[in-house]
Amino acid sequence: MSKTVIAKYIIAGESFEIFVDSDKAYDYITGKLPDPLSALEVEDVFKDANKGDRQSQENLKKAFNTEDLGKITGMILKHGNVPLTTEQRNKLLEEKRRQIINIIATNAIDPRTSAPHTPQRIENAMKESKISVDAFKPATEQVDEIVKKLSMKLPLKFSTVKIEVTIAPEYSNRSYGVLKQYGLKSERWLNDGSLFVTLEFPAGLQSEFFDKINNATKGSAITKIVSV
Repeated sequence: MSKTVIAKYIIAGESFEIFVDSDKAYDYITGKLPDPLSALEVEDVFKDANKGDRQSQENLKKAFNTEDLGKITGMILKHGNVPLTTEQRNKLLEEKRRQIINIIATNAIDPRTSAPHTPQRIENAMKESKISVDAFKPATEQVDEIVKKLSMKLPLKFSTVKIEVTIAPEYSNRSYGVLKQYGLKSERWLNDGSLFVTLEFPAGLQSEFFDKINNATKGSAITKIVSV
């Protein structure tokens, strides 16, 4: 059975409302449903959905820079107020928190040691600092502000790491796929047949990279951190 709700987005004091299926709207917001129009119950945008007052094409064009209903629906669902169940809202909040933690863990290090922070350490610091997350705001738009608050509890520095790696001939083929995943900048073959490469990637991925390259080379890879 369809669970129809009204999603609302206000821009410059002007209201834009649409009728959507709450389950499909949630699926679109969380990336499980690719087409926003699939969530739409009535193919129209209203200034007051309950009264059936439609928005003008002029206002739509001015607010969204398009008259394409799919794009407008997507923007309303992504940036507007969508009524969700408590369970849906909690799941969305947890997913957004995980995204933010992953972004910080991937890109940031402890400036005192140049070592990455674990996701668990970041999560604990967020809880101790009582940092709240906006379930509807994109994770990338929340990271900067959260890092400012988090830095008072957990030293953080966003950085990239540059690493030189030498791979023995017998492991070069099986290691190449791993190397390409981590910002392969240059490569050359040495006289003894070894592969010498330079990599540059977010500093928070160091531990993950070393685990993968050591696994691929049975611990024989020679690595050197050039800069962080």
